[in-house]
Amino acid sequence: MTPSRTKVGRQLVNLVAVFGLIYLFTPIAFIVAFSFNEPRGKFNIIWQRFTLDNWLNPFAKPQLTEAFLVSLRIAGISTLVATALGSMIALALSRYSFKGSSGFNLFLVLPLTAPEIVLGSSLATLFLNQTFVDFGFVTIIIAHVMFQVSFVALTVRARIRGFDWTLEQAAQDLGATPARTFWRVTFPLVLPGIMAAALLAFALSIDDFIITFFNSGPVQSFPIYIYGASRVEISPQINVLASMVLFFSVAVLAIGTFGRRPSGAPRKPRRRR
Repeated sequence: MTPSRTKVGRQLVNLVAVFGLIYLFTPIAFIVAFSFNEPRGKFNIIWQRFTLDNWLNPFAKPQLTEAFLVSLRIAGISTLVATALGSMIALALSRYSFKGSSGFNLFLVLPLTAPEIVLGSSLATLFLNQTFVDFGFVTIIIAHVMFQVSFVALTVRARIRGFDWTLEQAAQDLGATPARTFWRVTFPLVLPGIMAAALLAFALSIDDFIITFFNSGPVQSFPIYIYGASRVEISPQINVLASMVLFFSVAVLAIGTFGRRPSGAPRKPRRRR
């Protein structure tokens, strides 16, 4: 292949990547932009004029605020449970070889490949057959943990895949106990992958609609409330709360990206005065 064709191909790939990013981020830009809109009427879908009143009163809608807090609680609890379970599963599958491990890998992928409507309706059928289970907060958390565990386990396992297990052996040769070796050597090295998996699980939980819809009962999460209220009203506070979650996520990612020093980066020597 000639250098000119290589250059044209590279530029074409870059152009496609730019259009792909624009396609992905345009809806997000509209959500943020319309959080500063002052609509005429109850539907915030046509730009009228710029205002800061929406951000000065983000919790003006009590029912919307309650639904938003419910989604935050569900996402927080389910993320903690799924992160703990998924991280232990990833460690076990990466470190030990046992019979049935390949089949276990298949079961991890199934919740990712199954359509959400199938997973949601299957869980709803399971809960309906249990007389002691009432649809509500607990059933939503169980349903969210069901699909979050797979994402966490696969994300953490990708981080562990290049892990040097001889570091643990070196620590134990120096007299460290297995527990001390895990908390002082293994866990700090795996922690970035665990944090990335937790952020992914939290994002998947807070915006899930289909699985939550089948298993929510009387509980209204943020997406379910928006779905029901969109027939009569789309308030700008919806955009404000969604933008708040977006800005928080971006801030966490920025802190994790720029606040972490590369492990092999040498420190600059201090100058003596």
